[in-house]
Amino acid sequence: MPFGGPTGGPTGVASPGPESTPPPEEEDQERIEALKRIEAFNLKPREIRDYLDRYVIQQNEAKKVISVAICDHFNHIRRCLEKPEIADQDYAKQNIILLGPTGVGKTYLMRNVAKLVGVPFVKADATKFSETGYIGGDVEDLVRDLVKAANGDTELAQYGIVYIDEIDKIANKMNGNGGGRDVSGRGVQINLLKLMEDTEVNLQSQTDMMGQMQAMMDLQRGKKKKRSVSTKHILFIVSGAFDQMDGSIKKRLTNTSMGFGASQIDDDEGDANFLDKAETRDFIDYGFEPEFVGRLPVRVACQPLKPEDLFQIMTTSEGSVLRQYISDFEGYGISLEMDKESLQEIAERAYKEKTGARGLMTILERAFRGFKFELPSTNIKSLQVSRETIEDPQAQLKNMLHENLSDQSTLLKKEVHEYAARFEQQYGFKLDFTEDAIHALVEESLETDKTIRGLCERKFHDFNHGLTLINRNTDQTTFVIDETVIQDAEKALSNWVVASYRKEESEPQ
Repeated sequence: MPFGGPTGGPTGVASPGPESTPPPEEEDQERIEALKRIEAFNLKPREIRDYLDRYVIQQNEAKKVISVAICDHFNHIRRCLEKPEIADQDYAKQNIILLGPTGVGKTYLMRNVAKLVGVPFVKADATKFSETGYIGGDVEDLVRDLVKAANGDTELAQYGIVYIDEIDKIANKMNGNGGGRDVSGRGVQINLLKLMEDTEVNLQSQTDMMGQMQAMMDLQRGKKKKRSVSTKHILFIVSGAFDQMDGSIKKRLTNTSMGFGASQIDDDEGDANFLDKAETRDFIDYGFEPEFVGRLPVRVACQPLKPEDLFQIMTTSEGSVLRQYISDFEGYGISLEMDKESLQEIAERAYKEKTGARGLMTILERAFRGFKFELPSTNIKSLQVSRETIEDPQAQLKNMLHENLSDQSTLLKKEVHEYAARFEQQYGFKLDFTEDAIHALVEESLETDKTIRGLCERKFHDFNHGLTLINRNTDQTTFVIDETVIQDAEKALSNWVVASYRKEESEPQ
């Protein structure tokens, strides 16, 4: 069974759950297959970069750093597997910290890396952990999750990759009320520091009762499994927005260059990013322990996305959210076509949201919400989007519905017959709608903005019971629905039932 990210990829697919543990002979075969995949991994850094280019726009330096780190990691694993004595030698891991504002692609980069890796890979948010592990998670669970991703193979797990997002949220920052430092994150930093260095993690958590029971059962069956995993060769990659650090770095650089070039770092467009100039002292001032920062020697900053980048994401990225909207409309048989000006307008508006690529969904949802609600109930099969559509989506939607009014009436008439067919199939009674009844239903549907199906189900929700009584008395199975029935269906049904009993009483015994 291949290892890898949750969605799989060229060398990785989803790993099985804990309840699907295979027999010993299958475990051995899976281990052999996993080792073969590691040995066969021959991608070069530029090839990994090219793969990431298909999904993530810009962030070229981050792609280079991650590509090199992945290749170095695989080469190290191969050497350790070929010559086990190498695994005991000192090895300086190239743990990485990714910095950058929200929505620029940090997590998306790692998600696509997960599709490529053939070693166990886990991802978590730093905010889920606590110092004790009782309120919040235990950082050692990251390593335990690696073992699960490796299907219980502890040796493969010790060469895995751990990705931790929102690492800036555990900074030991100053209290805004002047009451000293908020130390809630310091303990988590210390615990992560131990993992990133070299420690043995017990695979049985004190709070994992199921795991402890499984260990006891294995012991009774005579199974001997390694109960700890070394983190010496696990690669750690962390990321965070560090939104407040950018300003402090700019201030430091301004003070440093005061009098001989401060204008060179002026942020004329309000768009410059100073995170790529972060130094160790900047992380310490931000609230990180010096030892913690020291275990993250490779640092790379992701750049803010500009309107042209957001435009490129929509038009070239294989993971573009625009593809999702096109697919959504296709699910209703509607083609979505956008011109260049409309895409540029979306990019400009998304840029103003200041949430990176996430702003694209905000704008797209705002623009298409009404169309996705209304058009599936019409016979409109094409949505042509212009800049004016993005600027005033409700106006274009209103015009489209008005222009389609005649066709819509035809569609609604068809839906009346479809309802009658469903009613007959479900209950065995035929509802014969007259033309004036159909016309009344269509008019009511347009005036009240209710679907034909919704109107009919409300009007005729008791008809099954009433018609059953009538059928017992008269054997009648076909009922004419005219305009008076549409106006007051409950009254009409009541009159029919009463009339059926009178007819029954008048018949000779």
